[in-house]
Amino acid sequence: MEFPLLPTAYLPPVSWMAVAFKYQNVTIELHETYPKQTLRNRCTIATANGILNLTIPVIKINGNHTQTCDIRIDNSKNWQQLHWRSIITAYNKSPYFLYYRDIIEPLYHKKYESLVSLNQDFLIRLFSTLNIRTIKTHNTYEFIYEPDYLNLRNCFNPKKQPFQNVTKALPRYMQVFEEIHGFIPDLSIIDLLFNLGPDASAYLANIELSLREETM
Repeated sequence: MEFPLLPTAYLPPVSWMAVAFKYQNVTIELHETYPKQTLRNRCTIATANGILNLTIPVIKINGNHTQTCDIRIDNSKNWQQLHWRSIITAYNKSPYFLYYRDIIEPLYHKKYESLVSLNQDFLIRLFSTLNIRTIKTHNTYEFIYEPDYLNLRNCFNPKKQPFQNVTKALPRYMQVFEEIHGFIPDLSIIDLLFNLGPDASAYLANIELSLREETM
């Protein structure tokens, strides 16, 4: 089986998690030149006012030539408190928020210097919560221009149609503000978790993938 090469992601979208769930063995790209405005430091949730992007402020220690593994978090900003407050406001009326909040919240009170470390800790916590501990992740040790892996490094572009190049249409599930905005596909995995709870992993298992490699 060909294992996928994925970008690191902050509270990744449902489509990213569906790929990891299907293959159970994924490699995370850490040595690319860090691209801005992507899921690497940004997740998307649904609020009463519509889609909200939660972005971690970062520092490129080598300017535009900084690799993802060297990206530092700008903790001079009060981003953790702002993100957690936004998540509470968006999901405090969801069916499973109270059940899972104590699993997610502690990571917003821990100080991180490295973006990759934060993303990895969230990912481990999410895999455990979703009861998919069998998924194995590996990190790259250098940048490979033409990898042998299924190259999905650039297939999660937020500027394009959600889940483009990754899945077919994502099945609907109940969302908190669906009556206002309709169903919004491919939000952060926490949207799925807080709304479906224990059924979230079954939802991921039923997603039909249609993977197509893409380069920038």
